[in-house]
Amino acid sequence: LLQRSAVLFVVGAFLALVLNLLQIQRNVTLFPDEVISTLFSSAWWVPPCCGTAAAVVGLLYPCIDSHLGEPHKFKREWASVMRCIAVFVGINHASAKLDFANNVQLSLTLAALSLGLWWTFDRSRSGLGLGITIAFVATLITQFLVYNGVYQYTSPDFLYIRSWLPCIFFSGGVTVGNIGRQLAM
Repeated sequence: LLQRSAVLFVVGAFLALVLNLLQIQRNVTLFPDEVISTLFSSAWWVPPCCGTAAAVVGLLYPCIDSHLGEPHKFKREWASVMRCIAVFVGINHASAKLDFANNVQLSLTLAALSLGLWWTFDRSRSGLGLGITIAFVATLITQFLVYNGVYQYTSPDFLYIRSWLPCIFFSGGVTVGNIGRQLAM
């Protein structure tokens, strides 16, 4: 359990650094100047928070699967997990790079891609439910942080944040859940 937690923490912290750097470079996420003085131009607290969240989510998925009596058997190999990570990184990259006429179109596109990620790499009711729960809770936490001035988004269009953010959290939850399930084997 401790080894799985450590691996999930490192994966979550690393993904946070890489994906947050992309958001900062494209001026999607803005941190105060005094905060940006650490590794990869990210706020110091982002990697530990995302690493902890990844450890919790990655341990929660196999636990919920066994509690519900639904062992997850769909696409259980590391190659599939790596493809899932690649698709997640692509979805996050699309959120920063794609230019749409409005944020609703971008949000709907990312929602479809996120559901496609779940359908391709998970297909479990527990994965869908946990992904939606993670997206909801993480969005609330992000709104709280932005409201209190910890950081901000350029062009917020949904209660201080970007409307596509829940899609990123959903696909991130599914991705980390798949990593956790594979580590649990």
